[in-house]
Amino acid sequence: MVSGRASKITEVVLNHPEFAGLHYTGSTAVFQYLWKTIGNNISNYKYYPRIVGETGGKDFVWMHPSADAAEVATALSRGAFEYQGQKCSAASRAYIPRSKWDEVYKILKEQVESMKMGDPRDFSNFITAVISEASFDKLAGYIDQAKKDEDVEVIIGGGYDKSKGYFIEPTVFLTTNPKYETMVEELFGPILTIYVYDDEDWKESLDLVDETSPYGLTGAIFAKDRHVIDYATKRLEQAAGNFYINDKPTGAVVNQQPFGGARASGTNDKAGSMWNLIRWISPRAIKENFNPPKDYRYPFLGEDK
Repeated sequence: MVSGRASKITEVVLNHPEFAGLHYTGSTAVFQYLWKTIGNNISNYKYYPRIVGETGGKDFVWMHPSADAAEVATALSRGAFEYQGQKCSAASRAYIPRSKWDEVYKILKEQVESMKMGDPRDFSNFITAVISEASFDKLAGYIDQAKKDEDVEVIIGGGYDKSKGYFIEPTVFLTTNPKYETMVEELFGPILTIYVYDDEDWKESLDLVDETSPYGLTGAIFAKDRHVIDYATKRLEQAAGNFYINDKPTGAVVNQQPFGGARASGTNDKAGSMWNLIRWISPRAIKENFNPPKDYRYPFLGEDK
């Protein structure tokens, strides 16, 4: 382990002829920069480097009219606000059918407003501070902007205070624009954006889930109808490397749920699994001949009689 300024460490490592591989977790922009740098240096290396990356997500919860409202509301409460939403797998956008919205909203509002916020040393607190002032300022900016925009409404939370720590209330936006900024961009904080669709358009809403964000890390669908589950699972095949059915889209356990996603979320090499581990080995095939030939001629070279 080497600690220090990342840019300086990277400069040394990526210019060294013995560099053989990169396993990265972080932002998409930085990963693209690292990949480009490796490509530019490719002629300097003794090996072709292995490159693995996990770079974030814009993770979804999709609800079908057949699903249970309390189950969905709880998945949103936990999925969006555990660890203040500071997970690449955190639920950050949701698609709710109009017939179930009032019930989901009622339960979600009750749950979120009951969450205690404070010192993480007090285990009764469900919400604590975000990681840094920079994160706080960015998230507060999204909240301020949402309060000004006409196509979105802050329906739960929306408060913030950094007088004694970087505290952002668990916040829910309701938007009429399925491509609103917070439905697309990764925020990495306790902000969830919800879009309500007409029940009969449930298939079209799956297109929105798949096409709205460049990421493809995690996602969850909720339905009681098995036909719908099968249809949505196939339709969203490329939308999430870790796909959840009737469960929140976060909380993968190493060695039980191999983790990773594709698209802008990374190379989907599944950390915590054998598939990831074999990326870092260099196989060698060995042949030993116990009866070496003593003439170069093969039998088929003989002249026809």
